[in-house]
Amino acid sequence: MTRVTEIRYVGYGVENFDAERAFYVNDWGLVEVAAEDGLAWFKTHGHDEHHAVRLHESDANHVEVIAFAADTRADVDALHEKVVAAGCRIVHAPRALEAPGGGYGFRFFSPDGLPFEISAEVARSTKRAMARWEGMPVKISHIVVHSPDHQALVRFFTDVLGFRISDWLGDFMCFLRCNEAHHRVAILPGPPCLNHVAYDMLTVDDMMRGVHRLKQRGTDIRWGPGRHTAGNNTFSYFTTPGGFAVEYTSELEEVDFETHQHKVHIPGPQVMDQWGTGVGGPQTMPHPAPDARLFQASEI
Repeated sequence: MTRVTEIRYVGYGVENFDAERAFYVNDWGLVEVAAEDGLAWFKTHGHDEHHAVRLHESDANHVEVIAFAADTRADVDALHEKVVAAGCRIVHAPRALEAPGGGYGFRFFSPDGLPFEISAEVARSTKRAMARWEGMPVKISHIVVHSPDHQALVRFFTDVLGFRISDWLGDFMCFLRCNEAHHRVAILPGPPCLNHVAYDMLTVDDMMRGVHRLKQRGTDIRWGPGRHTAGNNTFSYFTTPGGFAVEYTSELEEVDFETHQHKVHIPGPQVMDQWGTGVGGPQTMPHPAPDARLFQASEI
């Protein structure tokens, strides 16, 4: 079955480009791999995806693109046909991509107006073996988005993009997989926007070491440390200088893509945090508001 198979990167438009750039390199633990005037691309240490974050200087903080991977050029073409058939607005049809890393892909707006890209044949980057206690991100783990019709967006991700449901939290939060990871995407009710981007850490010790580094550099934890039930992953949430929510996570459950059967978890304090030790909570995270550039394509 043709489907999305992984997350590539998230591109942000940011008002304070220098502050956001410094945060990702000096605090969060990414590596800048390319830059030009008002633009920068960043990778993780432990994975060969060309880049995990793109920053672009802008007059508003917003999401410019959420990029997914497909296995082949033929898969990109087939997914483009399915997205068109679903009635989505296309930013550009499959073509050679000019950004660092290149590749072949297309862009479109989700039914809610968030910008997505699906690509194949992107150049791989270098990676290195990471050691326990480094406290640096290995790769993007998952993204969470809000939708004013979250049930419809779940159907779009499953019927059009090929994701499968791994779990529900009540009837309001759906966890979706595109490979063996329990979830690469989760969807919540709310105005159309990005909720957060999570990064895998090598171990729970690395998550805690990362928490310590951020605190020492002036970015304190917003929610955590704790352990969720759906996916069984640990979590610690922060915000970037531009107000975007980001997460360090570890030990995300792996499942069989074909056979895993989803469950419905009943919401409760020790379902949200099995340890029951985390400071803060969802109420301490940035309040969801419609993305500032819905249905507006980035020029890059």
